Amino acid sequence: MAKTTPPNAFARHGAYELPTVTLDHYNAELKDGDGYIGDRANNRAFREILEDWREKLRQVSDDPLGESPSDEISKKKLDKILTEGEAEAAGLVLSAVEDFAQELAAVTARFLKMKEWRDVQRIVVGGGLRASRVGELAIGRAGVVLKAAGHAVELRPIRNHPDEAALVGTLHLAPAWIFAGYDAVLGVDIGGSNIRAGIVELGGKKPRDLGSAKVREVELWRHCDDKPTRNEAIERLVAMLADLVKRAAKEGLALAPFIGVGCPGVIEEDGAIARGGQNLPGNWESSRFNLPHAIREALPKIGGHETHVLLHNDAVVHGLSELPRMDDVERWGVLTIGTGLGNACFTNHPRPSAV
Repeated sequence: MAKTTPPNAFARHGAYELPTVTLDHYNAELKDGDGYIGDRANNRAFREILEDWREKLRQVSDDPLGESPSDEISKKKLDKILTEGEAEAAGLVLSAVEDFAQELAAVTARFLKMKEWRDVQRIVVGGGLRASRVGELAIGRAGVVLKAAGHAVELRPIRNHPDEAALVGTLHLAPAWIFAGYDAVLGVDIGGSNIRAGIVELGGKKPRDLGSAKVREVELWRHCDDKPTRNEAIERLVAMLADLVKRAAKEGLALAPFIGVGCPGVIEEDGAIARGGQNLPGNWESSRFNLPHAIREALPKIGGHETHVLLHNDAVVHGLSELPRMDDVERWGVLTIGTGLGNACFTNHPRPSAV
């Protein structure tokens, strides 16, 4: 449930009242008889659907996709099969896309039945699968299915590249003074497979006018390959941030003493992760661990000023990257197709009347 928070809550971790939107709900963990329904529409689910179709064909003929395991076929290769592959191979991929789209539509319909999600007019979809034509087709097809079932909601791919959306979204966590005095901030996107850190240029001087914000520099670490401990992961993240601070200085950017962080899970006001961090390396939900404190302790100052770290849920910051393109709706949401299915929904604050 959404919490009632004071007007200045944008300066707190996991805030529901943000500078230009109210966060109505996030990290919904809906279940059915088979477990969490979000697991029916994540990256693993798509690969399982693809493998299921391939197994059916193997019973009667050769597999048109060859011998590579389904979870090792890149999105780029699947896209190429759709556009240039043999008809049967393309048809196989399209069959998987169709089944996944049906699941995505069914899962989205469950969200729309929640009190907090009612009257949502638009949902943007991000995450790794979105960064492909396969993902775009699945999103488009799911949107058609929803409308045909009577849901007056628009489903569309998130505009920013999924690898950069959360970094851009962290700008919308920042206090207003940043937009007048600095050129860029540091953003962090922590996921179940990767950690990204980047320099994000503001592109505007008001929180609502950040449509031209862009990621100037980015560092990526695929932590799932290295299987680090929690402390090792934090040390690597801090090293990435320290390197980006040096790059910003070298390039003459006025870097704000602010780091916005998106991370899976339910975020408490003190920066603790209450639950939902099970895919991260080590125990991030421990009462003895606080991610913002760990970052601030390791990187206490930026440009001679005390570092301020603000933490929120990763799906929330993914969605916030779309805020400059949401002026034509009042209520909207985001789904992120990744290791899990991230989710959040928002209500826009009214724009100030022109004088």
